[in-house]
Amino acid sequence: MNFFEHQDQARKNTRRLIAFFSLAVLSLIAITTVFVAGFLYYFDSQNQKRFEPLQAMDGGNASQLLQLMSWELVAGIAAAVICVVLIGSLYKLSQLSGGGEKVAASLGGKRLQPNTTDANERKLQNVVEEMAIASGTPVPPVFIMEEASINAFAAGYDANDAVIGVTRGCMELLNREELQGVIAHEFSHILHGDMRINIRLIGILHGILIIGLLGSLLMRSGAYSSAGYRHRSSSRSKEGAGIALLGLGFIIIGYAGTFFGKLIKSAVSRQREFLADASAVQFTRDPSGISSALQKIGGYSEGSKIHHANAEEFSHMYFGEGIASSFSNMMATHPPLPTRIERIQPNWSGQFPNVDAQLSAASNASAGNTEERTSSFAGTHSAAPISAAAPVESVQSSTDVLNTSTLDDIGNPRPEHVQKAQQLLQQIPDALKDAAHDPFAARAIVYNLLIQIDTSAQQQWQQLKQRAHPVVYKHTLALHKQVQQLPRNEKLPLLEICIPALKTLSDPQHKVFKENVVALIKADKKVDIFEWSLYRILLNSLEPQADSSQRAALKHLAVPCQQLVSTLATAGHDNEKSAGDAYHQAMSQLGFANLPLLGDGNISLPMLDSAIKQLQRLKPLQKPALLKALMACIKHDGKVTTEEYELFRAIAECLNCPVPPLLD
Repeated sequence: MNFFEHQDQARKNTRRLIAFFSLAVLSLIAITTVFVAGFLYYFDSQNQKRFEPLQAMDGGNASQLLQLMSWELVAGIAAAVICVVLIGSLYKLSQLSGGGEKVAASLGGKRLQPNTTDANERKLQNVVEEMAIASGTPVPPVFIMEEASINAFAAGYDANDAVIGVTRGCMELLNREELQGVIAHEFSHILHGDMRINIRLIGILHGILIIGLLGSLLMRSGAYSSAGYRHRSSSRSKEGAGIALLGLGFIIIGYAGTFFGKLIKSAVSRQREFLADASAVQFTRDPSGISSALQKIGGYSEGSKIHHANAEEFSHMYFGEGIASSFSNMMATHPPLPTRIERIQPNWSGQFPNVDAQLSAASNASAGNTEERTSSFAGTHSAAPISAAAPVESVQSSTDVLNTSTLDDIGNPRPEHVQKAQQLLQQIPDALKDAAHDPFAARAIVYNLLIQIDTSAQQQWQQLKQRAHPVVYKHTLALHKQVQQLPRNEKLPLLEICIPALKTLSDPQHKVFKENVVALIKADKKVDIFEWSLYRILLNSLEPQADSSQRAALKHLAVPCQQLVSTLATAGHDNEKSAGDAYHQAMSQLGFANLPLLGDGNISLPMLDSAIKQLQRLKPLQKPALLKALMACIKHDGKVTTEEYELFRAIAECLNCPVPPLLD
């Protein structure tokens, strides 16, 4: 199953969840109707005067109960149950509307500061950056949970608002290879649309649970009323007892609904965990990394347990089983550890390492600080340097670098892409990488990426001197030469590792930053391909847009396709004839051969923006056809430049199709 099929499957899973949710609500309506009718019948049998119409009924008890279950009663209960469940679900989803950061905060996570100097935190940060660049996704912010156990999670609605959460035990007890396996597992959840399903599951379960919470409130209210009127009115006391009984019934109904909801959650989660494990192995081509991490969980007294008060609510998001499950494996959100390990490493011995004993021995053997002890325990690979990088050319002369395998790599990066990401990161000067992790210096890097070397540079510097923060302006001056000397193919990776630091900006800081970026781009009265690509990547990462639920077929998006391919053909070819031939080849593949090339030979980026906005509604399974046509357009002249690949990657990112870095 490729990336596009995973995306389509994720949408089908969402629809399936809605169907299960609807069945659960219908069941709640039926059970609640029977319960309320029975309650009314019982209450009337205690006080016939209170319900005069019932005296006219004849027949047995069952007949009277059936007469109570009128359409009016059923409709009223159905409306009440649906309203309560929907309000509860929408309330919880609104709480989590902030995406991954809200989930991390709910679990007590603290944002890892991008400019940290802690060795373990930098190790974790480096692994996350490598995985993000290798997969073509924005670098997600990292949150640390103060838990001794070994666990992690990915949360958010899509790759643009995703975060990675990691327990302190996971960060400190795993070596680099094991940590890479865990992070690759979490990136699989990001790439395959699991995060959105996970958040919707939380909303659905909360809505069902609300009925039980209301029942608890009614029971306490009834018990209080019964006690308050005990000595003054027996009828009032009975009324209070009746309310308490009604509340108890709702508690039972609500928690029964939650029980079956959790069964659905567990079944969905277990299957996704197997897929994420397999993807992590494919990603790293190192089954021993994730297998060893799972073995350490099994041999550690803390295991993967999360002790936070909200741990159960997010239990299906974790790398390992976060809470003790009831009813054996039926309610477990994760497959058993031995089963997961054996699927990854069939020749596993079945023995877990004694992690506590190893940790104690490492602690006793080391007279240094905690950082040294944990580094010693995690293994000699925890701080291992990245292998020497091969030089990367800035222009590719062969069309082989952009072919059908590129589509297969979208959402399914290979180990070669991880190695490429490591090489790119190693080639970027350490001073720039350190600066990219600082919120002030990160802004300076972005400004320097946009500063021209022509006559417009003076206007750009004047803009920054007047509008940029003084500290940012100072960093811009200091870093200018190094940024300008960067090879073209290292500039976007540098931008990508700036993203977590830029996400920490306050709203006023972000507003000024965006205004300065726009002013720098417009300074020379034109927008080139690199500037557009940089701006779109920033916009997607820092201002993620809500995913459109209204999907459109390719055949209904002919004009946006015409605009997109026209812009790409004009940008990538030297003359009008070559551009026209490339355009017609691509449009023929899309089935729009009769539509003419737009424009007068000049690139129209506003037209490109308009096309992208419309094409974001394209159905997932029809995106490959569009991307294949774009590749045909780029490759028509027999060469693929770095500029063309950057534009292709930016367009694909706007369509939520993460493209891995260009391989040699």
